[in-house]
Amino acid sequence: MDVTLWLVAVIAFIVLEAVTYQLVSVWFVIGSLGGLVAAALGANLGVQIAIFVILSALMLVVLRPLSMKLLKPKGLKTNTDRLIGEDVLITQDVNNISETGQGRIKGMTWTVRSESGEDIPENTVATVVRIEGVKLIVKAK
Repeated sequence: MDVTLWLVAVIAFIVLEAVTYQLVSVWFVIGSLGGLVAAALGANLGVQIAIFVILSALMLVVLRPLSMKLLKPKGLKTNTDRLIGEDVLITQDVNNISETGQGRIKGMTWTVRSESGEDIPENTVATVVRIEGVKLIVKAK
């Protein structure tokens, strides 16, 4: 009877994982397989449950952080990445404190912030260091 119970648990956790596809129950599949093996070897129900809990917890603690790191989407590259290193003409004084500043690059107007926090006056040419959301972070030349 115990073998059937663990087999049902394995299948149920596999189905749950297939439905969620977010690495929610795969750890319990492994734990259930441990319980299944213990049941097949004749261990009592207490030992089977202990093996299930220990294996599931171990898999969760050891493998989940690793799998999240490996499966985490990397930063999505866009066409805007090609602006990094390009010159931008400042069309409005850049002041990070007052949150003002605009620049024009490749025919488009962008919100601009200074990388160092220094003010950059209008009609200055600056270099794009990085992009944060919809803002160009620049360094004065």
